[in-house]
Amino acid sequence: MTEPFDIVIIGSGMGGLVCADILSREGYSVCVLEKNKQIGGCLQTYVRDKVIFDSGVHYLGGLAEGQNLYQVFKYLGIIDKLKLQKMDEDSFDRILVENDDKEYVFAQGYENFIQKLLVDFPGEEKALRLYCDKIREVCSKFPLYNLRTGGDVNEKTTVLEIDTKAFIESITDNKKLQAVLVGNNMLYVLQADKTPFYVHAMILNSYIESSWKCIDGGSVIGKIMAKNIREHGGVIHRNTEVKKFIVEENRVAAVQLADGSQVKGKHFISNMHPVRTLDMLETDIIKQAYKNRIRNLENSIGGFVLNIVFKKDHYPYNRHNYYYHKEGHVWNMADHTEANWPLCYAVFFSASSKTDRYAESMTILAYMRYDEVRQWESTFNTVSAEDDRGPDYAAFKKHKAETLLDCVEERFPKLRESIKSYYTATPLSYRDYIGNEDGSMYGIVKDYHNPLKTFISPRTKLPNLYLTGQNLNLHGILGATMSGLVTCTAFLGNEDIIEKIRNA
Repeated sequence: MTEPFDIVIIGSGMGGLVCADILSREGYSVCVLEKNKQIGGCLQTYVRDKVIFDSGVHYLGGLAEGQNLYQVFKYLGIIDKLKLQKMDEDSFDRILVENDDKEYVFAQGYENFIQKLLVDFPGEEKALRLYCDKIREVCSKFPLYNLRTGGDVNEKTTVLEIDTKAFIESITDNKKLQAVLVGNNMLYVLQADKTPFYVHAMILNSYIESSWKCIDGGSVIGKIMAKNIREHGGVIHRNTEVKKFIVEENRVAAVQLADGSQVKGKHFISNMHPVRTLDMLETDIIKQAYKNRIRNLENSIGGFVLNIVFKKDHYPYNRHNYYYHKEGHVWNMADHTEANWPLCYAVFFSASSKTDRYAESMTILAYMRYDEVRQWESTFNTVSAEDDRGPDYAAFKKHKAETLLDCVEERFPKLRESIKSYYTATPLSYRDYIGNEDGSMYGIVKDYHNPLKTFISPRTKLPNLYLTGQNLNLHGILGATMSGLVTCTAFLGNEDIIEKIRNA
């Protein structure tokens, strides 16, 4: 790895892979360096009891023909190779509220979405139409989201400062409808008086347009892109941890690896959290004020994951997800205490090629702050580097799993009877696998009070160092894909690639 590559990419999350795939197609020699055994960041899957679990890709939106993620995946040669299952058209998500036996449904297609909610909120048609119109209006202001070139930054600034809570409360006085409309907010960690409506709109819009599950897990997305990269002459090195950037004459000359060796490049793209990238740089070009600003940005909360393997042919499979929250807590679901945890949870069923009548597995996600596991932060644990965190940690996870199951069984009676085994993960698992220092699920928190503060440019003061990944614009597969496009257009200096994707 001594010859200088055109582009060295640190981290093989979705943003890094998109950059590597696109730029290798454009004729650049690309080298991807990944610290883990498995590539893909949140695309990674793992197997327990012969059952595949996704670490992050529980469902995807915008994958119907002509929609934004479909077009990107078509251009990258992914779409025809994916085994996709369309989720229930009339209820891709079901919202559950404590002390209410109803299941409120989110349907695919905007008119269908409205009509299904009108069943439970018959007097709220005006509010529902205002809500849907606003989502589409806000989404239309983001050129790249719509694979449009020539966008004007002023176009989006008109909608960046809309507060989710204030907008929802402005269209209806019905508290239950307010709670339902933001009921699946574990997709982006809703915070009252902070979360901008554009985050809510762009994420929900993609699922209303169309919702899908990857059969047998989402890691195939990363594998297809890795194959593309290699076919275009790129190289990918796994189990290769970058420790620092070597800066010479105000440019990055190389990265130093954990074994002391160096990889040289003409340009570098970091898919790591911006704070980690800055921590690996020794240069006066990037001012301390900028470093402090980035370090002081808030990261989203982490998660506690309970992955359940079911007894064979025991539990029915559902083509929809569930989102539950305790009554009165929809606007502060991350503010749990030890006594009232969990204030919310999400339930996802994995799509399997073996059966679609019975569920092989279920993933339950609840919030967990890094502070709750901080006492074990000196430990490290991935498949490639196992370090048992000790009996106290195992007991902590067992207690949390049983507490979560108690809560879930209130709405899913006899769930325990169907469980063959279960496995857990905490913010430490996210930290060790994904590389966020505090195990944050969705990276940097957006704030409508100062939206531009949390938009991070793909360019840095070092002219040949770029950033990509979920922390730049939006998280999730769609968000990280779009951030990869942002980085590519910044690197190439034009938007020709967007035209190619739109016309794929």
